[in-house]
Amino acid sequence: MRMYDVIKKKREGFPLSREEIEFFVKGYTDGSIPDYQVSALLMAIYFKNMNYEETRALTFAIRDSGEQFSFPDKKGVLVDKHSTGGVGDATSLVVAPIVASLGGNVCMVAGRGLGHTGGTLDKLEAIPGFNVSLSAEQAREKLKKHGMVIMGQTEKMAPADKKLYALRDVTATVESIPLIASSIMGKKLAEGSDALVLDVKAGSGAFMKSYGEGQMLAQMLNRLAEDAGKKVSVLITNMDEPLGNAIGNSLEVEQAIDTLKGEGPEDFTALCLELAANMLVLSGKGDLEACRFLAEKSLHNGSAYKKFLSFVSAQGGDTEYLKNPEKLRQAKYFFRVKAEKFGVILHQDAERYGTAACLLGAGREKVEDAVNPFAGILLEKKAGDTVMAGDPIAVLYSDDPEKFQQAKEILLSGTVFGDSVPEKKPLIYRRIGNLQS
Repeated sequence: MRMYDVIKKKREGFPLSREEIEFFVKGYTDGSIPDYQVSALLMAIYFKNMNYEETRALTFAIRDSGEQFSFPDKKGVLVDKHSTGGVGDATSLVVAPIVASLGGNVCMVAGRGLGHTGGTLDKLEAIPGFNVSLSAEQAREKLKKHGMVIMGQTEKMAPADKKLYALRDVTATVESIPLIASSIMGKKLAEGSDALVLDVKAGSGAFMKSYGEGQMLAQMLNRLAEDAGKKVSVLITNMDEPLGNAIGNSLEVEQAIDTLKGEGPEDFTALCLELAANMLVLSGKGDLEACRFLAEKSLHNGSAYKKFLSFVSAQGGDTEYLKNPEKLRQAKYFFRVKAEKFGVILHQDAERYGTAACLLGAGREKVEDAVNPFAGILLEKKAGDTVMAGDPIAVLYSDDPEKFQQAKEILLSGTVFGDSVPEKKPLIYRRIGNLQS
């Protein structure tokens, strides 16, 4: 079998066999197939798509490309939550401690930022000392002691996904439903969880730009999880506008701390509670209404915040930065973006806002780029707010003041003004899976 023939076959629009998919995944993982050939195949997949059987074969090939975690000492259901990526989406930092504080077991193998969207690992590493590089044994120990662990992929866990994930980011092949689905589920199946809550984002700030695309991805993820014998709940959620008020790693950590203290933005808090409730249902803690109540109680009585502190400390993070979150705001410079006229903010385009934050240093343009943990944007106004000319809309943070003018222009180009308050879009469009509604 030759990689050339595999590329050509997909270029012509024909489905690949399981053997061909396993061949290219194995060859890319062991280094016998080079980046340039896999780049060509990824682009062919992007344009010619994959059917479900191909996607399933790719998912399982990624899962089987390395070691698979097991947790023989776990008590009860091991549950995970994953988001397909958005702007201002630091929900993992809130939902995991909520669930763990209520007796759940949470193991998250998280990723880094891709393009204009943030990554959970980057956010956690904004906390000085926090270690995301754990071995399987260390993960088991943290889970047993604290009920939760959030970590990056080990070198041996789904190594094919780690290589493909990085290559997609620099070859403009991220926005492909089969590639997204196989990437998510390949490593999720390798991590050994019993149940999954998947947050599929739809809108300008997501890789799925429309509800229809989001629904297709959600249905594929649900089918893959069920084929693998997992309990699953998939939510399709709104990412047409930034979630919450913070964009950028340390700023989102600060917002997560506020939320864990019951003081977070309304939309961000609402989504965290819903995701946590779904995880609790799959953990056997009750029906959805009862689990929503439990999640809210955990926020308001401080138990989720205490769990977050112990979790961060267990993974090497300096909790003084959590107890004094103003320490997290250490960018050298800041700049206020002001409204240029009177009006009502009708829309804040999540992709443009995310792009502006990325330009300030909060994201990556190339896979090898370093992220500035302190760069980002704090929103002072949201859609539906009325502003006067000169009112601050957002505060930009960066170590490079020369980036402010371009970031301001991008942000304002994504801000739509009008005369009347816009109709509020739903935060959660639909749920499918074991908790279908």
